[in-house]
Amino acid sequence: MLISGKDIAKRLRAELGDKAADLKAKHGITPGLATVLVGNDPASHSYVRMKRKACEELGIASFHHELPADTPQADVEKLVSELNADATVHGILVQLPLPDHINEKEVLDLISISKDVDGFHPMNIGMLAMKGREPHFLPCTPHGVMVMLHEAGVDLNGKNAVVLGRSNIVGIPVALLLMHANATVTIAHSRTQNLQEVCKNADILIAAVGRAEMVKGDWVKPGAVVIDVGVNRVDDDTRERGYRLVGDVDTDAVEAVASAVSPVPGGVGPMTIAMLMSNTFTSAEASLAQKA
Repeated sequence: MLISGKDIAKRLRAELGDKAADLKAKHGITPGLATVLVGNDPASHSYVRMKRKACEELGIASFHHELPADTPQADVEKLVSELNADATVHGILVQLPLPDHINEKEVLDLISISKDVDGFHPMNIGMLAMKGREPHFLPCTPHGVMVMLHEAGVDLNGKNAVVLGRSNIVGIPVALLLMHANATVTIAHSRTQNLQEVCKNADILIAAVGRAEMVKGDWVKPGAVVIDVGVNRVDDDTRERGYRLVGDVDTDAVEAVASAVSPVPGGVGPMTIAMLMSNTFTSAEASLAQKA
C-alpha cells in the first residue's frame, strides 16, 4: 500500500482554508506568513514558490522578502527583528540553506518563539524533548510524518521504530515524536554497526538520510511501515529536465515487502507544506488571546 501524503495534505489544506476564512470573517484576522530568502539557490526558490502558492490557495497572507546572496548578517537579523514586531506576521520562515557567510544559528535563534512556525527554535525543540512540556510548534516535516502514520492507522504503541538519519530538521525531532507516541525508538546513522540489520528490525522505518534509494527490499522487515523523507535528484536522460526525483527508499522493491510505504514525490513533501500552513494558522489564532 502507498501512503499518499498528497491526498492527506489536500484534505487538510481544504479544512485549513475554511478555518482561515472563518477567522477572518469573525475576528478580522488574516493569518500571515513571512518568508526570507537569501541568495539564488534554485531549490530554495522552488520551495518558497510552493509555500507562497499554498498561502494564496488557503487565504493566508504571504510576505516575501528576497535578499541578495551578499547581504550582511546584520541586515538579515534586522529584517527578522522587524518581522518579529509586525503584528500582521504570524509566522516567520527563513529558508535554508543560508549563504556561508551568514551564521544560521544566530538568525534562527532570533526568530520569536511565538512565530517559529518551522519549529526549529531551540526552545521549541527543547520543550519537545521534555516530558510534560508542549512546544509552541512542531517541526513541519516530522509532524507531517506523524500525521501520515496516524492517517494510515499505524499503531505505534510499543512498536520498534527506527529513524535512519539524525539531523536537527527531521531525524532528532521525529524520533522524539515517536517516543511520545510510546514507540521504542532507535536512531540509526552512518556510524551505526550492522545498519541493514538494525533497519530490518523496525516495525516502523523512517528514512531521512539523504542518499538516493539507499533502503532496499532486504533492509525491511516483512509487513513494516516505511516513511520516505528523502528527496534526491538522479540523472535521467529520458526526462525533459534531465533528472528525476527519488527518495531514500527503493519504493518498488520495498513496496513488495512492506505493508505500507510513502512515495517520492507525493509523500512527505506535501505534508510538510500543509503542516507549515497549519502552524501559521495556529499562530494567528493564538494572537486572539494576546488581544484579549
